[in-house]
Amino acid sequence: MVLDKLSDSLKGTLQKVAKALFVDDTVLNELIKDIQRGLLQSDVNVKLVFELTNRIKDRAKKEEPAKGLTKREQFINIVYEELVRFLGGEKKEISDGKQRIMLVGLFGSGKTTTAGKLAKYFIKRGKRVALLGLDVHRPAAMAQIEQVAKQISAPVFIDKTLKDPVAIYGKFRKELDAFDVVIVDTAGRDALSDDLIKELDNLTHAIIPTESLLVISADIGQAAQKQAQTFHETCHITGVVVTKMDGTAKGGGALSACAVTGAPIKFIGVGENVDDFESFNPKGFVGRMLGMGDLEALLEKAKEAITEEEAQDVEKKFLSGEFTLIDLYQQMEAMSKMGSLGKLMEMIPGMGQLQLPKEALQVQEGKLEKWKHLMNSMTKKELEEPEIIDANRIERIAKGSGMDAGEIRDLLKQYRQGKKLVKMLKGADSPEKLMKKFKGKIPKMF
Repeated sequence: MVLDKLSDSLKGTLQKVAKALFVDDTVLNELIKDIQRGLLQSDVNVKLVFELTNRIKDRAKKEEPAKGLTKREQFINIVYEELVRFLGGEKKEISDGKQRIMLVGLFGSGKTTTAGKLAKYFIKRGKRVALLGLDVHRPAAMAQIEQVAKQISAPVFIDKTLKDPVAIYGKFRKELDAFDVVIVDTAGRDALSDDLIKELDNLTHAIIPTESLLVISADIGQAAQKQAQTFHETCHITGVVVTKMDGTAKGGGALSACAVTGAPIKFIGVGENVDDFESFNPKGFVGRMLGMGDLEALLEKAKEAITEEEAQDVEKKFLSGEFTLIDLYQQMEAMSKMGSLGKLMEMIPGMGQLQLPKEALQVQEGKLEKWKHLMNSMTKKELEEPEIIDANRIERIAKGSGMDAGEIRDLLKQYRQGKKLVKMLKGADSPEKLMKKFKGKIPKMF
């Protein structure tokens, strides 16, 4: 997860709250210090840290628990609400309809890579998307955006002979009108110079973008505040994209710095892959950090991985009690499309609090890959009726897949556990029936 250290620190603080018999002033002060330490270690500005923790402390002392909540639960709720507010509050959506999105930023911030990720984000949502390369200053910029467009199978419009970005846009203007979303990659500079401001102003008047998004790298930390503020005041940006959120301790500084500028964070880049890109939702982001999950993001990924028709087919099979290795294979395929097992676990409410070792999750992901190879070595009949797989068939499948026989037995064990779960689901056509069936009987899946 992004901001792993901050997440672990906050989860540790909340576990202390859960174990405390009561939350008095001594315990409260200790918890506040833990939160301050975690935020400061994640490069969040000292002044902002104390403003945030003072609000948490004041609310914890003054507010009576809401109906049905204990003092401990109330404190956890206050921490959650204040962190969400700290990171911008409500999710800032990109409006629907035709979009002309112009990406701006300094040299090396990752605009071109972000252009590809943003284009893929809209393609997965059924939009007709095109890329427009207007970086006429950086050597090989046009070649790079061509490569990015090829990777995501999107059309790209460039002209390597023209040196005026407005002229390039004018050349392709009519063709671009055919697309739902046009992502415009602009040039950067080492600093926000008068030349860059003038160029961006000219492009803004020519393109009239629906969104002007500032791309900032998370590894610049608190310096993001000055960049975001300056771009916001001079280039009238409508939002921020924070890249390289994975594996940097400075991510907390960049997120909080942008949030206080008045320029909302709209997207974050959370990895190197083209799919490692998310619409920024402060509630879901904080939920993941605290181990509470992010159901909205999980459902979003599920929609990308499986069609509505496939989902209905799976539901029908589950409620009828049917389950074969083919069904298990399809589930594994869908999971692989949704991302790493570790990232999925963060999004499931409660699972993030388990703090499962990364090594264990990596072992499980390795098993899923092996099982897919094993199933590719099985006959259609074996996939549909796994019960017929005996010692002779196990030996044949092992040889055909180059795997150990023990791996096949593990897979069959997983299948039997999955089938047991599906049998429990059979006939559960209401949440109440489902809860009764599950109570105390959920089988261990891994």
